[in-house]
This record gives sequence, structure tokens and C-alpha cells, in this order.
Amino acid sequence: MVSAFLMVACGNAQTQKGTPSKEGAPKTMTLTKAAFQTRVADLEKTPGEWKYLGDKPAIIDFYATWCGPCRQLSPVLEELAAEYEGKIYIYKVDTDKEKELAAMFGIRSIPSLLFIPLQGEPQMAQGALPKTTLKEAIDGFLLK
Repeated sequence: MVSAFLMVACGNAQTQKGTPSKEGAPKTMTLTKAAFQTRVADLEKTPGEWKYLGDKPAIIDFYATWCGPCRQLSPVLEELAAEYEGKIYIYKVDTDKEKELAAMFGIRSIPSLLFIPLQGEPQMAQGALPKTTLKEAIDGFLLK
């Protein structure tokens, strides 16, 4: 099942309109390289070894402000952050501002999503995945 959602391409993106969270404030958090090193993993201290630093599973959205599919995905991720609040983190990395971080993960197309379970290796997916597919990944891969 995990590999099925990993194969969805950016061209299969569906337009999804989100609703603001109850408080109106974003539930996702933008990461800089420094924040990534303290919240997710310090890849410079442990090169070649994945050691997740978080206390909950996470999704990292590698995006750019000019990317149409990224803009379609953003409100969906906000909805999911509100729905799964307290269970997972949803982070965003602007690939134009954090080129080094994007390069560390070999980001060549956006949006790209990194699914990080508490235990085990993270999985990368590409494209603006539909909300139902994202929920399946969260429930079946991150929270299993």
C-alpha cells in the first residue's frame, strides 16, 4: 500500500480546497536547515545514518511558492495538521530558500513529501497526493 501512494505523479494532482483551522493560524511549521537539525535529524552529525529526533511521526512537504501543485497541496496539509493535531507533525521546507536541505534529500521535483515514522526509515513520495491517499499513508504507515 505504501508503494502505491509513492508512485502517484505530480500530473495526477487533484485540486482540493481547504478550510482554515479553527483558530485560523497555520498548523504546519516551516523548517529552516537549523530547525530541521534540531527537530528532525542532524544529518551533518550522523552522515549516512538516519536518526529521527522527533517524538511524533512527521511529514515534510518540500515545496516552492511558485509551484501550482504545491499551492493545491498546502490547504490539504493544513487540514490534515488540524485533524491529526497531537499525533503527527507536518513540516514545510521551501526548496528555494533551503537549497542545501533540498539537495540533501535529492529533491528534483516538487511537491515531494517525506513520511517519517517514529521507527524505521522514512519514505519519499512525489506529487500533490489527494487527501484520501495522504490519510491512508498517515494511518497505515506513520501511525500503524
